[in-house]
Amino acid sequence: MHHLKIIITKQNGRQSIGQGFSPNELKEAGVNKQQAKQIGLRVDVKRKSTHKENVDCVKSHAQQAKTIADAAPKKPKPTFKAKPKS
Repeated sequence: MHHLKIIITKQNGRQSIGQGFSPNELKEAGVNKQQAKQIGLRVDVKRKSTHKENVDCVKSHAQQAKTIADAAPKKPKPTFKAKPKS
């Protein structure tokens, strides 16, 4: 996975790199804050705006993370045997 760049549009129309995705962008993409943290997305709770480019970026990143997680071999859960009562 690569580092994602968050695009912010300023009031004067210029774009710059942001600190994280807004909660509204994550909500639109169908990802909550905990899932975002697990797949390596930064969240900026101060931001309130929503940008279509960022929502698309979050969706594609979440989908890639899901396919990678599904393809990875999972460790078997340990089984514990009950001790015989004496």
